[in-house]
Amino acid sequence: MRVVIQKVTRCSVEIDGKIKSSIGRGLLVLVGVEDRDTDADIEWLSNKIVNMRIFEDANNVMNLSVKDVDGEVLIVSQFTLQASTKKGNRPSYIKASKHDFAIPMYEKFCAKVSSDLGKTVGTGEFGADMKVSLLNDGPTTIFMDSQNKE
Repeated sequence: MRVVIQKVTRCSVEIDGKIKSSIGRGLLVLVGVEDRDTDADIEWLSNKIVNMRIFEDANNVMNLSVKDVDGEVLIVSQFTLQASTKKGNRPSYIKASKHDFAIPMYEKFCAKVSSDLGKTVGTGEFGADMKVSLLNDGPTTIFMDSQNKE
């Protein structure tokens, strides 16, 4: 699984002109699934995301997690994170999982982050044309790939 984590002041996901989910201070997590991803990848990423110390403490040092600041999380599926750009100028999405594998993995990932965070996470809608609005705080943006955890 590949994720892009953005620390936000606020963000929302709009589908067909209606807000599906919105959060205040917290994290926007874009997630791309590939066929070799497992439940272990979900566990590892969820733990990292919920406990990553990227929020400022009283001394303005990035020392607190989203959990520590009682922040929120919004998770949006994004198959384009699996893009291969090695050849030519048109990205290849061959590594991105098909719906029958990716949807259950996305749903498990959302449930695990929610459980680890101790509150419901906001979500997009898998496969929908989504409009994501955010105010990136910092800006702080982090990329992680569960296949590179060692």
